[in-house]
Amino acid sequence: MRCPFCGNVDTQVKDSRPAEDHVAIRRRRFCPACGGRFTTYERVQLRDLVVIKSNGRREDFDRDKLERSVRISLQKRPVEPERVDQMISGIVRRLESMGETDINSKQIGEIVMEALARIDTVGYVRFASVYKNFQAADDFDKFVSELRPNVSAEND
Repeated sequence: MRCPFCGNVDTQVKDSRPAEDHVAIRRRRFCPACGGRFTTYERVQLRDLVVIKSNGRREDFDRDKLERSVRISLQKRPVEPERVDQMISGIVRRLESMGETDINSKQIGEIVMEALARIDTVGYVRFASVYKNFQAADDFDKFVSELRPNVSAEND
């Protein structure tokens, strides 16, 4: 593993342990050249996935991009980072086990929204606002009203 500080390719593993509910290995590494310490994560990758965007463009699936978007939607929310890691790992496993290497971006968005809805409603609405490209406050209002149970039916 190349040292991120000095570029030395001969780094040493000082500690390894399971991470993300045993779906990854966390390794603490040390660079003998510069003395730098850093952490790496090793995960099983079942297959190389390709995302087909709505405009037809194709790009390699990027777990880090998925993780960034989920973490942004859950920013300042009371959700443990370990739970987010488990959710992301679950999404990636689900995508890899679909049997297809080409996956439509809409499918990924729906799977992420489904997972976020189970964890945090505010994060779910935040992600949906970007995913569904909300343009006005009315878009939020309509989406949130669909989340609420029918109030008039309860009062009858």
